Amino acid sequence: MENSRKERITLHIDMDSFYSSVEVRDRPELKGLPVVVGSDPKAGSGRGVASTCSYEARAYGIHSGMAISKAYKLCPDAVYLRVNMKLYKEVSAEIMQTLRIFADRFQQVSVDEAYLDIGESISDYASATLLAKKIKSEVQRLHGLTCSIGVAPNKVIAKIASDFNKPDGLTIVRPEDIQDFLFPMHVSKIPGIGKKTQPILEEMGIETVGQLATCDVQLLIARFGKFGVVMHQLANGIDTREVKEREEVKSVSTEDTFDEDISDPGKIEQVFTELTEKVHTSMMKKRFRYRTVTIKVRFEDFRTYTRARTLNAATTDKEVITKNALILMEEFMGKGRFRLLGVGVTKLEKIDERQTFLSDFY
Repeated sequence: MENSRKERITLHIDMDSFYSSVEVRDRPELKGLPVVVGSDPKAGSGRGVASTCSYEARAYGIHSGMAISKAYKLCPDAVYLRVNMKLYKEVSAEIMQTLRIFADRFQQVSVDEAYLDIGESISDYASATLLAKKIKSEVQRLHGLTCSIGVAPNKVIAKIASDFNKPDGLTIVRPEDIQDFLFPMHVSKIPGIGKKTQPILEEMGIETVGQLATCDVQLLIARFGKFGVVMHQLANGIDTREVKEREEVKSVSTEDTFDEDISDPGKIEQVFTELTEKVHTSMMKKRFRYRTVTIKVRFEDFRTYTRARTLNAATTDKEVITKNALILMEEFMGKGRFRLLGVGVTKLEKIDERQTFLSDFY
């Protein structure tokens, strides 16, 4: 019943012009205007930089990291706003919570970027494309913002792909399309190749990713040391880094994607019983008790929901997980067929080893 992992499928989600988009969302009168978020331009004498800007401002040549004085000269009539990081972090936290429910593994890398590994529950790019479209739709519906998504076999290609068709873009790079996608690009598209590395590569006659990928790696090592190997691998679309949650363990969960969508109540109860067994075994190995039971539900059309139920006290009781999962599931019964079901426990507490020993002894 549970899918075997065939290959990694990674999504990179990049919010479009995040700071300025949040400002425009909250101040609709700014829609369609060039908006620059950064330091005070002081009528062209400001010394800070533009943190980000709307796409209307980019039409004037303004970009993130540009001196605010230069931005002002390019477009003095733009709307200049100071950075409101508290607001952006609050909106970011809400968006990341939405993104998490679609991921097998999740990694936030900045206030407006995240990687999702979906290869455990989805093994084909047609389904991955549908899921990416659903994510874009949900981000727009729930948060009033657009994002661009790259879908690819690994992190570096997914990141490059998410920037390929901005704003509100979706770019799919299947394993067989890697060379056709990467090789025509300028080498500056490879992460890590910046203002210092790029001129040296150009001196070596390397301007495209394809030229870098086919260059003798020993020549690159001679000029760049170990980074020469890294550049060569990335240019060939090789990236073995996994999507990893950077936070401490806050939950234990598992899920199952079905070969055929299910709706039978008996089958659903069986699934939750089996998933609970896995969660409980993992939780006990890690020496945790829990207070909250969560479920994850994905319908056949990729609508995805999570629900949670918090207990009065922490416990290690396995049957309580199954019981509460089925109670939470009642909301969704009779509303369609299910592609995926998951169960987990959160609000974890570490079991005190001394208490365990004493209870076992007596």
